[in-house]
Amino acid sequence: MEWLSLEQKCMKCKECSAVLIIRVGDAFCKACFKEYFVHKFRAMLGKKRLIYPGEKVLLALSGGPASSSMLQQVQEGLSWEAGKKLRFVPGLVHIDEGAVRGQNLKDREKMVAEVELVLKRSGFPYQIIFLEEVFNLPSSVVRWDSKNIPSVADDYKAAVDGFLCRHTQLKNAESGIRTCSTGAGVQAKLAELSIKEPEPTASTRTLRLPSAQSTQALNQLFDSVTSLTAKEELLHTLRSHLLIHTARAQGYSKVMLGDSCTRLAVKFLTNISLGRGAFLAMDTGFSDGRYGDVVLVRPMREYSLKEISAYNEMFGVPTFFSPALNSKPSEKGSIHQLTETFINKLQSDFPSTVSTVFRTSEKLNVAGSVESPDSDSAARCLFCLCPLDTQIEKASAFHATLVSEHLSQKRSPDLPEAAANQCCASSEEERRCCRKPAEGCSSTTSRADERLTLLDLLCYGCRVTTKDLTMLDHLPHYVRSEADCRTRRAAMKKEIQEFLLHNNTDLEDVLKA
Repeated sequence: MEWLSLEQKCMKCKECSAVLIIRVGDAFCKACFKEYFVHKFRAMLGKKRLIYPGEKVLLALSGGPASSSMLQQVQEGLSWEAGKKLRFVPGLVHIDEGAVRGQNLKDREKMVAEVELVLKRSGFPYQIIFLEEVFNLPSSVVRWDSKNIPSVADDYKAAVDGFLCRHTQLKNAESGIRTCSTGAGVQAKLAELSIKEPEPTASTRTLRLPSAQSTQALNQLFDSVTSLTAKEELLHTLRSHLLIHTARAQGYSKVMLGDSCTRLAVKFLTNISLGRGAFLAMDTGFSDGRYGDVVLVRPMREYSLKEISAYNEMFGVPTFFSPALNSKPSEKGSIHQLTETFINKLQSDFPSTVSTVFRTSEKLNVAGSVESPDSDSAARCLFCLCPLDTQIEKASAFHATLVSEHLSQKRSPDLPEAAANQCCASSEEERRCCRKPAEGCSSTTSRADERLTLLDLLCYGCRVTTKDLTMLDHLPHYVRSEADCRTRRAAMKKEIQEFLLHNNTDLEDVLKA
């Protein structure tokens, strides 16, 4: 996309002067560009038919260009003057990550006040959450939830017609009572039609910065991660868990993410490098139903970052800046940054790079029924809730790697027994590494066993990033609690394996006997 310096007519209206070029030969004036931008957003939602009329949708607002533009589109789409009016009920949520981004207390307070001002102006219910709240999450956030999947109409068109009928009744009621001089007549007429007035905007709860203890625990967790790549993956995982918990607690069945086409192209190549190739369709697709009752939606995936930036600048869309995870970022600091630099440089020389990578990701599908209601949480990754892709045959490179890891964890026979049982710390406070008394402490063995147990519950991609986590004790309680629960259930299932009926053939044999 290039800004025009010479006089050129808009390719659509052919009357007004063009102000920018989106693609080669696609010059738009300001009015036509806005129409093009708005139409693409609403056409995406209408074509997918995933969000039903009246459904509660949570917008995840990070403050960047894409999510801010997404909020602007929703605001305009819900206005009475909109041609193709959006029909869902929106809510906003912002996650403050200042603790891991190097911000002090004063900077965080200033940032929260700026964010709250933008959210309040939207007129939608909003909530600001701090990343430290991950330590208060329940274990259910990392479980597949099929019981609370909302039941929607089978016929999308019938659901839309019903909504339009109610909308027409509301407009007729308003036009029929314009002569009423008081608000009591309006409310009485609406009560007769059994149509509720729009609820007032819910204000956020009193904002208080998290305690110093929770901030310290969060910093300890990220300080225990050795690589910036693993830190970014961990931040993404914790952020996703907070969004899912907030959506479930507030009754939202959809969560909108502001991932642009450029961002998804970078994510596509990054995930391949991190061993998440089996889940590219979920990580970059329009919808992601890995959590069951809450579906992640990406309505901005058809827009490039340059298109979004041009729209925000032209129409004054407010955004706010968040510092990078690394105080001194470099293009080789992490796989994410390296991939982003590679994509941007290639895009500058070959303008179709992002589009080619993005269109390739659209053709991918997940093997098997990932969103089946019968899916078991134990068969899903403890972190990302994707199906475990580690249940493979022994004749594979991955299985050979596992064998090497297990052998490397075994104690050498030349090591004296007293040295093996020696505690790694003398004081009671430092002895928490293995949570055993001094006489029975074997920190190296216990930590290795705990790590192997955790890795068995993770997909391959999460295994790769978790290896850079030096201390598992710093993980949030809900992760360790769910890991213990799955481990105990697996051990119990193994003990009673011979008494279980695995399939219909076994059941028929029992009945015949």
